[in-house]
Amino acid sequence: MTIFTKIINGEIPSYKVAEDDRFYAFLDINPLVKGHTLVVPKLPEPESDYIFDLDDKLLGGMMVFAKKVAHGIKAATGCKRVGVAVLGMEVNHVHIHLVPLKKETDMLFSNPKLQLSPEEMCTIANSIAEAIESEK
Repeated sequence: MTIFTKIINGEIPSYKVAEDDRFYAFLDINPLVKGHTLVVPKLPEPESDYIFDLDDKLLGGMMVFAKKVAHGIKAATGCKRVGVAVLGMEVNHVHIHLVPLKKETDMLFSNPKLQLSPEEMCTIANSIAEAIESEK
């Protein structure tokens, strides 16, 4: 069972920003910048950790869900854009990184990761979740 499956199942706490019946979005606990969010499909155990192994319907749905989350991130953080990255090497569960960008170098994964307090993480997650809700 992957760490993301445990997060989806509520076995490990997370800073949730959005969820529906197929996808879950939560703050990265080692963010590049404030608002760095992960989007994962709710799969009991992924057959593959490679995004392009997903069937077309699931992949398309995941991107549409990520788009809604990205709009919320942009509204909540005031960033210029939201960068999208699919690496998939660090956790064996398909996931998309959504990173608020003020400049392109905000998305360098070699940058030092932020250390944010639980209170700050909650504030950021709530701000993004509220922005997503207000766009419905």
